[in-house]
Amino acid sequence: MFVRTVLLSLSALAAAKELPKDEVKAAQLYDSGIKHANNVALKRESWAKHEAAGVYASEQYAEVADFVACSNGTAKTSTDTFRCKNIDLYHFLSHSALGSTRGFGSSSWGWTSSDGREFVAIGQSDGTAFAEITNAGKLSYLGRLPQFSTPSEWREIRGHNDFVIIGSEASGHGIQIFDWKKLLTIDPAKPVTFTNTVGGGLVGHYDKLPSGRTHNVVTNPKGNYIYSVGAQPRTDACKSGIIFIDISTPSKPVNAGCASADGYVHDAQCVFYKGPDTQYNGREICYGYNEDTLTIYDITDKKSPVVLSRTSYTGASYTHQGALLDVENQKYLLLDDEYDEYDKTGPGAAGNPITYIWDISSLKKPKQVGLYKSGAKGIDHNQYVSGGFAYQSNYGTGFRVLDVSSIPSDPSGAGVKEVGFFDIYPEDDNQAGGGVIDFVGTWSSYALFKSGYILVNTMERGAFVLKKQAGAF
Repeated sequence: MFVRTVLLSLSALAAAKELPKDEVKAAQLYDSGIKHANNVALKRESWAKHEAAGVYASEQYAEVADFVACSNGTAKTSTDTFRCKNIDLYHFLSHSALGSTRGFGSSSWGWTSSDGREFVAIGQSDGTAFAEITNAGKLSYLGRLPQFSTPSEWREIRGHNDFVIIGSEASGHGIQIFDWKKLLTIDPAKPVTFTNTVGGGLVGHYDKLPSGRTHNVVTNPKGNYIYSVGAQPRTDACKSGIIFIDISTPSKPVNAGCASADGYVHDAQCVFYKGPDTQYNGREICYGYNEDTLTIYDITDKKSPVVLSRTSYTGASYTHQGALLDVENQKYLLLDDEYDEYDKTGPGAAGNPITYIWDISSLKKPKQVGLYKSGAKGIDHNQYVSGGFAYQSNYGTGFRVLDVSSIPSDPSGAGVKEVGFFDIYPEDDNQAGGGVIDFVGTWSSYALFKSGYILVNTMERGAFVLKKQAGAF
């Protein structure tokens, strides 16, 4: 049995201190699946309430076709006032306008073609919409790939070079593999609905998941594998851990084993290691966000993966997702906990999203050494890092950009600053503290285009195209 440790950041500047892990609590709440089931029930209860109020009928949200500047803290359209800072609105289309009959947005991703065109995949409960972001920052709808089985609020999308990888919590869905290049020749006047057949619409389809479900999909574009995490049930041999899928031949994805030693993995980032722990240089390392721990794996040998460490932290309620600060120098990592604000635990007790900062210089002894506390009220959900900026989709508080370039010189987080945001959920702006602790608003974003255009996908409305103001950050 592996020894788990809890690391406590005593203050913003103090060194982390190891504390004993409450193994009984872990077994009862996390390993058993009770905490996860409760979280799902809370979300479904919230979403059912909002559905009854009609908020997911996305056709009610009008297109915003004209550029709207963020001025004096707001961007005002003919129907809404969005709070903002240093980020302008270029276009908005509802899920209905993006081909969905059910709405409810989830994950998203982007791709740049060899000639510089920029495309996005937009998750919805009944499939994935595809669009091009034009030079003018407008969404040009090109068509969609329907769900493989049944609708689901959970649809996760990642890119793997020229492929789109799509997973879902729907039973029997499996993982769809789609070729971005199919979008290059579509006439926007004739959007295409692709089929779910290999060779027709799909490049490949992986159908060997337990129950056909995956909570999330993970990619490492420098290798030949994609990964399923959170595939239910937990009683399967892989225990909802990381499932390795070889796509050397994309039309025939093959199971290559799994990492089950720490059970359920909610999300992960898998990379070839380039960090200060030089004994692992060149090896394939996965950083797993495993409900109550940051769990680090060496998956170089797919038949014999190794757990290097399992480490928790003060305030851990539900370890959800995270990202390396720099994939070229893997010394620090950012982590978000989805339920610390909701459960009122640790630094998130006041209801402000917390970004936990980790020193991962030693893969066997990572330390949570600092944090950043948002000034907004809400729940954090997804983030990724590029060029010294963390891009966060924090549910009702909207799309947030943090300058995290100070962390290598001050890992306490004292130098982290929010440099821009666009709050796509104005419905809670009049609440005490400026927001609600609820599962509303934005699920995901993609801000890695060379043009600077940013896609933000929302559950209720649809997709926004944003861009930072010149010289703002």
